[in-house]
Formats: sequence, structure tokens, C-alpha cells
Amino acid sequence: MPNFCAAPNCTRKSSQSDLAFYRFPRDPARCQKWVENCARADLEDRTPDQLNKHYRLCVKHFETSMICRTSPYRTVLRDNAIPTIFDLTSHLNNPHSRHRKRIKELSEDEIRTLKQKKIDETSEQERKHKEINNSNAQNPSAEERGEEQGEDILPLTLEEKENKEYLKSLFEILILTGKQNTPLDGHEADEIPEGLFTPDNFQALLECRINSGEEVLRRRFETTAVNTLFCSKTQQKQMLEICESCIREETLREVRDSHFFSIITDDVVDIAGEEHLPVLVRFVDEAHNLREESVGFLPYEADAEILAVKFHTTITEKCGFNMEYCRGQAYIVSSGFSSKVKVVASRLLEKYPQAMYTLCSSCALNMWLAKSVPVMGVSIALGTIEEVCSFIHRSPQLLLELDNVISVLFQNNEERGKELKEICHSQWTRRHDAFEILVDLLQALVLCLDGINSDTNVRWNNCIAGRAFVPCSVVTDFDFIVTIVVLKNVLSFTRAFGKNLQGQTSDVFFAASSLTAVLHSLNKVMENIEVYHEFWFEEATNLAAKLDIQMKLPGKFRRAQHSNLESQLTSESYYKETLSVPTVEHIIQELKDIFSEQHLKALKCLPLVPSVMGQLKFNTSEEHHADMYGSDLPNPDTLSAELHSLHLPDIKFFPNVYALLKVLCILPVMKFENEHYENGRKCLKAYLRNTLTDQRSSNLTLLNINFDIKHDLGLPCKSELPTDNSENIENT
Repeated sequence: MPNFCAAPNCTRKSSQSDLAFYRFPRDPARCQKWVENCARADLEDRTPDQLNKHYRLCVKHFETSMICRTSPYRTVLRDNAIPTIFDLTSHLNNPHSRHRKRIKELSEDEIRTLKQKKIDETSEQERKHKEINNSNAQNPSAEERGEEQGEDILPLTLEEKENKEYLKSLFEILILTGKQNTPLDGHEADEIPEGLFTPDNFQALLECRINSGEEVLRRRFETTAVNTLFCSKTQQKQMLEICESCIREETLREVRDSHFFSIITDDVVDIAGEEHLPVLVRFVDEAHNLREESVGFLPYEADAEILAVKFHTTITEKCGFNMEYCRGQAYIVSSGFSSKVKVVASRLLEKYPQAMYTLCSSCALNMWLAKSVPVMGVSIALGTIEEVCSFIHRSPQLLLELDNVISVLFQNNEERGKELKEICHSQWTRRHDAFEILVDLLQALVLCLDGINSDTNVRWNNCIAGRAFVPCSVVTDFDFIVTIVVLKNVLSFTRAFGKNLQGQTSDVFFAASSLTAVLHSLNKVMENIEVYHEFWFEEATNLAAKLDIQMKLPGKFRRAQHSNLESQLTSESYYKETLSVPTVEHIIQELKDIFSEQHLKALKCLPLVPSVMGQLKFNTSEEHHADMYGSDLPNPDTLSAELHSLHLPDIKFFPNVYALLKVLCILPVMKFENEHYENGRKCLKAYLRNTLTDQRSSNLTLLNINFDIKHDLGLPCKSELPTDNSENIENT
């Protein structure tokens, strides 16, 4: 919306001119002088706030001495600026003029006297201002002299002090938007009704602070040209990057103090239409607590080699981590990305051999293995399972509907029915036995979704009924039935192994020792895949018949088969070749990759952990396993003596044991004893769950997640953010 000049006989407006426009000041005394000089009777009964909000004067009504030009695109009024250049007589030469501005009729002597009075007042204010500057220069304060901690800091000028306070106010607004998860932008341009200006959230907060008495912003706001942007998008982005760097630096400081750390990435997320990998760091803080904190996002790349290079660059240069002290890396991704992040892991291992590739304790082994299976049907099945679980948890009424269906189906086994109801109210898709639960629940889920989708009693609105249609059509497809049955049976060989692996420390040690047996069992399955698959396919067909689901091949394969008259492939053999064989082969290879020789050596160090030593008979032959971390110990030669004298009460007597415990516990495979310290991941999940995709910001996310980090906005600042000639944020 253009701004019109409030001066008499002035017809300039901002949309037709490059001139600067200035708000009336809120200060009552100064505002009164502006009104008097304008000589408009209709302005005399308005308050300073009303004048400041609705009226402007263009730069042509100010003497050049009242104007400071800070750049070719920016003009700023002095604090004591008074408009003195007005045309109060031209309308008299046109008796037919019906200008909307009601101008006071003044004689020439009155006009001349008024103008001279304003010039004298301005000169007096400038003289006082110079005296104050000279006094400050002769008697600087301790802060200006830079006496803090004996450092030789140049004193700040008045302009620099004002810039510092101005930037401090802007940073406070940004921090507030981050902590409150408020997007900086307002409505999109095409969403604003014609003729209505809707400011973005950042501008709205600026206006709110100014209206509540923020003096620094008020002075800058009222003396800034309307045609220049008060705080451009570029400046906002720069300040957000500064905030992000400060937060990351606080985490980095703690990591440096800890010395050792591990890097973890979570599943790919969509941020404003672009895919990103969330990056977290795991370390032991100065209070001896194991923690996991988010350090930002990495833009996802389709090319694995490019992704590996950018990942290394982001971690080392942007985040500032010294990868020489990285002892573990883990990646939680869906099947479409698992092969690519394995390339990232292998490239990091080439550069940093001690940054071992491990499983992450926050993801059940069976779910992690299933997500990495490179079979499209498996990816679709996993996505459907998550969608169904999310839909059922949408409201208590939907959970109650599922409970009622379970009660009917399990009338003859109430104990199992009660157990399944409790499971349904939890995040059961993250459990080690998720596929066993799904097979047991499948009939209840199908009946529940089908009932909601074909609701005849109008108990569910159209939105809920519509959302139930897609997952209902997928779970009643034979391809889905076969997929979950095969996954259930194949992963039954790793279920107990995974549960122990992500249990207590002693369980992890015993699980590592049982890996050989798990691989042996899976290899036996592969050798006899014909027999095993026959049993699995029979189970799938029986389950489909129970649900009245027709057994058929995927449509794409049926069409291809019709064009090939010689093809005699049956449904059973089709699923053996396309599902069972690649799934078993992949899981065997994945276990070998994730449990490398180096990883197993690290897990064999667990008998040296005091809590495990208390359950096992200590054997000095286990001490040699710690050799792989010899360079990480303060004095490895005395480790044996420390292990034999753990009855002493003070940790200072066991520097090697403490260092070994720090390195072992930061391995991503080790479980958190206290889930409170997984704050980074939990806050990240909450942010993603509560924020619309197009409103997510990689910068604001860190401000929101790290809401408890204190920000010191009183640090010295010697520079002002750059300005530009974009459209002014004040155009209201």
C-alpha cells in the first residue's frame, strides 16, 4: 500500500517516487512540532501514536542538515530532525482547489516567523548534542575504555552503541520466533486479498515491540525511510545463521571438553520442499552424563559420492568437529537411502578408521534391517504400517474403535486380546517383534479400517473416512500380506539377538557373542530357501483366505506375463525370487557389514566395564581387548593395575578405566541408561511432528530444539548488518 505525504500541497506518494518517507515521531513534544509546522488543522486532535501509525512526510520537507545518508539507498533522519520546508500558499492561487488536507490560513509574517523558530530550535538541539559528544569523549566509561579483564578494546562510538542495541533487539525477536516455533514469513503473496497488506510475523513482532515502548527500535523505525527495508530477508537469514552458529558452538564446546564423540543421522526429512538429513552428536558431558544433541541438517544429495563429500565437509568445516576423535557413526534411514549412507560410512572409515560403523540403539535392529531391504514391496509395506499406526493414534475414538474390534475377535483369548490392546496404545511399530504383532493384529486392523471407510451410521466425518480408504486398500492386498509374513519369519532369527543387543551392557556382550549362531541359522535358511519359502507362502495364503483377500500377483507383473506366452511362473515361485531370496541374502550381508571385525573387538571390551565385571568372573585375558583404544587412554600401561583395584571409591584413581568407559558408551549401539539425555532426538521429532513442511526452517529448528540454551546478547558488536534497497518492511 503506498504512503502519501501529509504535507500541505504535496501530492507525492511512495509508489511513484524513490524519495524516502518518514513516520511522525511518537515523542509528544517532537510530534507537536511536526504538526505545527505542517499547519494542518485536521492533525491537531490526533494522538502521537495515531500520527505515527497513519501519517508520513517525504524527505523534501527536511533541511539537508537534518538528513544522514548511510548508503546510496538509505537515508536516515537525525534524532532531533524537524520538518521546516512547506508550501502553505500555493493553494491560494487556485480558488477551485478542493484538496482533502485542511490547511490553516497563515499570513506571510506568521509563516516566516514559524520557519525561523524551527531553525533556531534545531540549531540549539544540535549544539547540545555536540556538547554531550565532547563530554563523552573526554570522560569515557569503563565499558567504553575496554577495561574489562584488562583487554585493550577500542571504545564504541554513539552510532556503534545504537547499532549494537538495535541488533540486540532484532536477535531477541529471532530467538523468540525460534523458541515459540513461529515462522518468520506471513501469508504468501497470492493468499493476500487485493488491497489488503498483511505483514509477515517478523514485522508484526517488530511493530509489537515498538508499540510496547522499545526505544531503540522506535528511534530506528521512525527515522528510517519507508522505501527501504527495515530488516531485509537477507539480513534475517544472516542473523539466523549467526544464532545457529552460536548454538552449535555451545554444543561443540562441550564435545571438545569430552574429547570423544559419535555422529548419528536420523531419517531423511522434508524441510520447505527439500530433503535433509538431521545430524546429531553423541558424547559424555562434564557431569559424566551420556547425551545426544542435534547439530543441524545436511541437504540430501541423490549421488552417494557427492553426499559423502558434503557430509564430511559439513561435519568438519560447518560444524567444526575434529573427526580424529570420532569413535562411531550410525545412520537411521529408509530403504531408498540405506545403500547411499553406507557409501558415506565407508568413505569416513577410509579417512578415520576408528569411526566404526554401528547400529543405533534408538532403532530396533529388526526395523533397521527391514528398512534397509532393497525391495520395493518392503518399502511400501513399511510406509503403510507407519501410516496405519499414525491414523489409529489420530484420536482416542479411533483407538477405542480398534479396541472394540479386538475384543470381539479375541473373545476366546481375553488375555491375548488385552495384551494387544495395550500394545496398540503404544508405538508398537518400533518394537523388535513389530511384524509378529502386525500379523496378529491384521484382521482387527482390516475390520476397523473397513468399518470406518464404509461407515453407514455417519459416526466419522468425511476426512477420517477418506483417510482410512488408502491404507485399507493396501493392507487388503495380497502383496502386502506376503511381504509382512516373510519379514516376520526371516526376522524371527534376529529378534532375540537384537533385543539383547539393545538391552543392558551385559546383554550386549552376550549378544555379540551369539552373532555367529545367528548368521549360521540364516545361512541354513538360505541353503533350504525352497522349503522355508513354501511354509511362509502357505502361511500368507491362509491369512489372506481368513481375511477374504484374493491371492494374486502384482498388476505390473501380470501384464508382463500376459505378453510372454512362455512364462510359467507361479505366485509362489514369483515371491520366492522377488521377495524371500533377496530379503534373506540382504539381511545376512547387512549383519556382516554392521558387525565388522572392528565393531566386534569393541564389544569384546565390555567385560572390562565394572558393571559387567560384577556379573562375570574377571579374567585378565580380557584385558588385551582394550588395546584397540590404547591411544585413547591417558596411561594404558597402568590399566591392568586399575582393573585389579576397582574397590577404591574415587574415580580419580581410575583415569584409564574412565576414558575407556567414555569411548565405549558413546558408541551408537549402546543404549541410554537415562532416556532424559536423548533430548536432541526427542525435541527434533516433536518439532517435525508439530511443524508444517513448508514452514520448517533448518536455522529456526536449532533455536526451537535448544530452547534451554542461554543467549548472551550483550557481547560487543562493532559492525552493522548490511543494508539493501528492497521494499520496506514498514509499508502498511
